[in-house]
Amino acid sequence: MSALGISAGCIVHTLACAFGLTAILAASSTAFTVVKIAGAIYLIYLGVRLIFAKHEAVTDDSRNVPSVPKSLRQLFTQGFVTNVLNPKWWLFFVSFFPQFVAADSQHKTLAFLMLGAAFIAMSTAWNSFVAWIAGSVTERFSGKPGVKKWLDRGVGSGFMGLGIKLATSHR
Repeated sequence: MSALGISAGCIVHTLACAFGLTAILAASSTAFTVVKIAGAIYLIYLGVRLIFAKHEAVTDDSRNVPSVPKSLRQLFTQGFVTNVLNPKWWLFFVSFFPQFVAADSQHKTLAFLMLGAAFIAMSTAWNSFVAWIAGSVTERFSGKPGVKKWLDRGVGSGFMGLGIKLATSHR
């Protein structure tokens, strides 16, 4: 579901690129800064949640209450929001996609949409594979709350670091 959320975010980028909205984002320092700061805040928020997540030790089977996994909707939304608020994706679509569309094309919008569809199909396959690997690793350590705690803290620290880097990066 995370991979599908990321792909849905790519649909937003593709539509924005096809209809010229990414050019506005690239040209407007204010719009770029707003998206950049929103993305940074979201990454830092995710990192803080992971770092301070409760990890209960399992003492016996009678008290073994599994943590509630994220719903499919939450996983989708998290992937979507992370992708849409990432200004580097916006700039990727602005700078990379136009190189594959002929300047004198009469059907630029259609070309952008077709290019976006191909990109989304490939990235969905790749992101699904990465999510499967991540899920397998998570499942392997699910019975070991100490390991999961430190993995979450490591990933959370990484998210926070990325958020801080994004917030302090120059255009």
